[in-house]
Amino acid sequence: MEIWINPACSKCRGAISLLDAEGADYTVRRYLEDVPTEDEIRDVLDRLGLEPWDITRTQEAAAQDLGVKSWARDGSSRERWIKALSEHPKLIQRPIITADDGTAVVARTEEAVRDALSR
Repeated sequence: MEIWINPACSKCRGAISLLDAEGADYTVRRYLEDVPTEDEIRDVLDRLGLEPWDITRTQEAAAQDLGVKSWARDGSSRERWIKALSEHPKLIQRPIITADDGTAVVARTEEAVRDALSR
């Protein structure tokens, strides 16, 4: 499994601590440094079963600068959102764990991390 993290994020550090406590085999991706491509974001969205606006941190300064709150949330706008996430990775909700079974979870809670571990 892989976990996308921002080391400055307390939820990310908590998820890593839980993975370590459970002896999980995982790799860390510091997604602000190793920025996901648009294709990787599409893949993660498919694995999550979510749309890009569902994982966008709309309170971030970059989101406000871009005006994402006013963007349409429909199929015709999907690529615009994905491009914004790739160009401004700080907008991506974190942490995201991609599980070995091909699924993924936004692991902001202990329950979500445990869900990923059970897959």
